[in-house]
Amino acid sequence: MDIKYIGMDVHKESISIAVMKGDGKLVMESIIETKASTILQFIQGVRGDLHVTFEEGTWAGWLYDLLKPHVTELIVCDPRKNALMKEGNKSDKVDARKLADLLRGGYLRSVYHGENGLRTLKELARSYLTISKDLTRVMNRVKALYRSWGICCGGQQVYAPRHRAEWLNKIGEAGGRRRAEFFYQQLDALRALHQAVRRDLLAESRKHGGTKLLRQIPSIGPIRAALLIALIQTPYRFRSKRQLWTYSGLAIDTRDSAQHRFVDGHLQRSKKPQQLRGLNQNHNHDMKAIFKSAATMASSREGAFYDFYQGLLTKGMEPAMARLTLARKIAAITLIVWKKGARFDAEQLKPQAA
Repeated sequence: MDIKYIGMDVHKESISIAVMKGDGKLVMESIIETKASTILQFIQGVRGDLHVTFEEGTWAGWLYDLLKPHVTELIVCDPRKNALMKEGNKSDKVDARKLADLLRGGYLRSVYHGENGLRTLKELARSYLTISKDLTRVMNRVKALYRSWGICCGGQQVYAPRHRAEWLNKIGEAGGRRRAEFFYQQLDALRALHQAVRRDLLAESRKHGGTKLLRQIPSIGPIRAALLIALIQTPYRFRSKRQLWTYSGLAIDTRDSAQHRFVDGHLQRSKKPQQLRGLNQNHNHDMKAIFKSAATMASSREGAFYDFYQGLLTKGMEPAMARLTLARKIAAITLIVWKKGARFDAEQLKPQAA
């Protein structure tokens, strides 16, 4: 069957499309409306074995669900990895051609989309994370306002409704006091929303079998379990724990060069150690926050993880590095328990187990 590679440069009102054959010949270019019926009409009008790509963005989830049943292969690519897109002239048509050509050559890094049965949980998780961040911002604004008037406001009492009048009276200027009242109203509204979306998220997460498995792991509570299922969707995305570490920003970046040399005519590997460059930068920040917060909690409470953490400190490891190691261990155990449907066992804390 004739293979066609289709690159789509997607925008709010239009999509620029380039269709390329296996030998690199451009056979069709078109600009269509960003509308479901128009997109399907175009795809169904192209004959052959269709391989389609477009970049991750606002429209990616909707477009993936729309096109997946109608094409042979669909890749949502990571725009941060498309360095070749930045070379030369730039326009919608040029970008579509480059996407088709990169797809044909196999040079695209895909972004995971799938598991339609988790769509509701995924949207609720996004809502929870967004509102949580908004809530944190407003709480920071409240404290920043008091500090701007030279008022110390450590702890959580400054947010409590029953102490609110007392705190407002500390601001002598009427405009500043009124501003604080507006921030408190915003805080109360966000707290109500936060509780509502939290209830819906937990209720939806109970419909998925992975929740009970993940809840067995110490420091993985109901919210973390729900968020992990929504963000990961399926553990089979990751062949091993190292892929999960990279996705979660827990992998170590290394650099090495001039690894070999010739000595007396014989090839030898250099003994120069690899250079460590810290943790990988391209990752899911919410996943990193989940595992690091779980490690922070586990390192302060009695249990198997606490003993593991204390063992690292006893060996002379710095606390920050010990918490990172614990976060990597929790991620590895999460993958094992979820993939195998097994129960958590403290034996999994041994190096050979995870």
